[in-house]
Amino acid sequence: MKEAKDLFKFSPLYTDLYQLAMGQAYFLDGTAEKPAVFDYFFRTIPFGGGYVIYAGLDPLLQALGSLKFSPADLDYLQQLNFRHDYLDYLETFHFAADVFSMKEGEVVFPLEPVIRVEGKLLEAQLIETLLLNLINYQSLIATKASRMRLAAGSRVLSDFGLRRAPAQGGILASRAAIIGGFDSTSNVEAARMFNLEPAGTMAHSLIESHGDEFQAFIKFVEANPGRATLLVDTYDTLRSGLPNAIKAARELEKRGLKLQGIRLDSGDLAYLSKKARQMLDAAGLKEVKIVASNLLDELVIRSLIEQEAPIDIFGVGTRLVTGAPDAALDGVYKLSMFDGQARMKLSDNVTKTTLPGRKQVARFKDEQGWLVADAVHLADEDLPAEMFHPFEPEKFLNLTNYQDEGLLAKVIDQGQRLQVESSVQKIAAYTRQRLAHLPPEHKRFEYPHIYKVGLSQRLMARRNDLIHRYRQSFEGG
Repeated sequence: MKEAKDLFKFSPLYTDLYQLAMGQAYFLDGTAEKPAVFDYFFRTIPFGGGYVIYAGLDPLLQALGSLKFSPADLDYLQQLNFRHDYLDYLETFHFAADVFSMKEGEVVFPLEPVIRVEGKLLEAQLIETLLLNLINYQSLIATKASRMRLAAGSRVLSDFGLRRAPAQGGILASRAAIIGGFDSTSNVEAARMFNLEPAGTMAHSLIESHGDEFQAFIKFVEANPGRATLLVDTYDTLRSGLPNAIKAARELEKRGLKLQGIRLDSGDLAYLSKKARQMLDAAGLKEVKIVASNLLDELVIRSLIEQEAPIDIFGVGTRLVTGAPDAALDGVYKLSMFDGQARMKLSDNVTKTTLPGRKQVARFKDEQGWLVADAVHLADEDLPAEMFHPFEPEKFLNLTNYQDEGLLAKVIDQGQRLQVESSVQKIAAYTRQRLAHLPPEHKRFEYPHIYKVGLSQRLMARRNDLIHRYRQSFEGG
């Protein structure tokens, strides 16, 4: 039986070729075991939104704990003409670095380090692709799900996306959807692995195979008395599906069974749901729920609610698990220290210039508990009294009147996991708690207010000094 821990066992070959090629270069020039620090962060918030939900930490920690090269892995690398002495070195490889991270489910913002990895250069480099693969996708889906939760209010959200998800990524999509605020999933494997609420209805094929819609409804509920939700749009929603569902409900009552819901999967969902509610209520079926699906997202859900559509449950698939319309979170993993010296990347685009050194993130809240700003500062400096805009240093914020908390904590110590595994439900509860303290202006869908992320004076000075030194070196100064 496949368990979640098995899903997160990866070969070190689950990477880009250049990671292994760089590793060979590090090995040959004697830098493979020199100390390095890497940061994971992202630059742009997807969906034109005001925040990101950080998801994927627990799968990452599980993956790092079992990362080893098998004989088959090494045989394949030999076929790719990697050196024998390098392969001998990789034979004993295991991840033994330190990892610092924000809590999974945290509300996070651009440019701030969400994960910091400290270890030997080669081991910290080799995990880059795996880390980005697990964190970027799940954070994207959790963020999309949270936006749908904001739109849906207290109405039920169910993940119907497995068939449109990127292969086994569907398991992680279901996990991330719950973290972001969904209630259930149609994905049975994910439900079993993570103890989620499974949910589902029926497909058109069941009705088509019977030929008689009424008999199809009866047979389905008799076979599945605890899952009596009927799909009513196979032929004609108002003239066939709903009348037959109501007829079936009356017949089922005689047999001691109850109709629990009907599902609308096409057409004008606002109009059809209103008509369906009227017909069900007139037949004395006021307790029957209305489920709606078909290319839903946060904007469609918001529109349906604004139109007072009496929909109880939204089944969301494609636009959830594909992260439409953005499809990817632009998270990156960059070197910030090597062999005790701060490092950074320069760019003609100032927003792509990275931040040097070992860093911590302090979050500041006002007296009411509302999130105000995050300050990125050097890990060995005192809490800053003020922070400066990353690219417009004339803009600054005094922090002395706010409460603070450090966001990065050690979760792996020399390869040994410190953080106990947390249930998806607990992570989701943490996300709800943190989002509740994010001011509404950052959560609106159109033109959200930009959350303040700034730099300490010392960090800004170190960045500017490195920029000056690098430019002098290539300008001949």
